[in-house]
Amino acid sequence: MRAKLREKIIAVCEEKIARKGEAVGLSFYAFFANKNDDPELLMEAAEWWIKTHKLDHFEKAVKIRDMIRSGV
Repeated sequence: MRAKLREKIIAVCEEKIARKGEAVGLSFYAFFANKNDDPELLMEAAEWWIKTHKLDHFEKAVKIRDMIRSGV
């Protein structure tokens, strides 16, 4: 996964956790605007989330942030 996407995921997770607490869940769509202006990046996130790690549609933001930080 490219650095740009990793940084964005961590930032979004941190913001959601700060606003709603450590129990907040999210999907990979949380990292993108409603308008799909970067389909390649969206597909990269979807592949990491669904195909590579077989994650549920909603996961805890803390879990995703920690996975990205650890380089998984």
